[in-house]
Amino acid sequence: MNNFDVAIIDYGLGNLFSIKHACEHVGLSIQITNDTNDILNAKSVILPGVGAFGDAMKALNRLDLVAPIKDVAAKGTPLLGICLGQQLLFSESEEFGHYKGLDLIPGTVQYLAVQQHENRTLKVPQVGWNSINIPPDKGPNAWDGTLLQGMPPATDMYFVHSCYTVPQNTDAVLCVTRYGDTVFCSGSTHGNITAFQFHPERSGKDGLRIYTNFSQQIRSAEAS
Repeated sequence: MNNFDVAIIDYGLGNLFSIKHACEHVGLSIQITNDTNDILNAKSVILPGVGAFGDAMKALNRLDLVAPIKDVAAKGTPLLGICLGQQLLFSESEEFGHYKGLDLIPGTVQYLAVQQHENRTLKVPQVGWNSINIPPDKGPNAWDGTLLQGMPPATDMYFVHSCYTVPQNTDAVLCVTRYGDTVFCSGSTHGNITAFQFHPERSGKDGLRIYTNFSQQIRSAEAS
């Protein structure tokens, strides 16, 4: 068993060092890696990502990382997807064509629409701060026991994205965000998997709270 807490998957399209620094800030030991054994034996795994869905899936396949990621999910290891990493966990994407994803969270990835809102054009990609909220069909305690534990609704997080995820099952929607007239899934959860469209590592103290909760999740999984 490897002695580090988190394997951050390096497939050439990730914001690796900001994530590494956020993890280390909350006391987690890190290995940035594309080695199958590192990934399978880590106490937790982070799948980061920036760029295009199709390019990312090609890179994961080229490096033979698809099977290890699915094995990690199957055996209950805490798995965190960030930005494009969240999208890759879904079944398929329409970005620049049609691409199959990891299919660990049933659902699709769709484009944000360019919109007119309050007499201005909301451009795509969305770049900047926006708030996350509890889904309207869930109660005020919906974030208890999740990586958003202790987070007040309407907390601002930092986004950079052109697409968003649409879970097949609404139970998988952890948080939502409004961009113009579009309310989209900005965080998802499915068993031992949690994923966010925003960048917690670029979202100040509130983003670091997510990493603190992730650390606690790792310790709980390790104890059990």
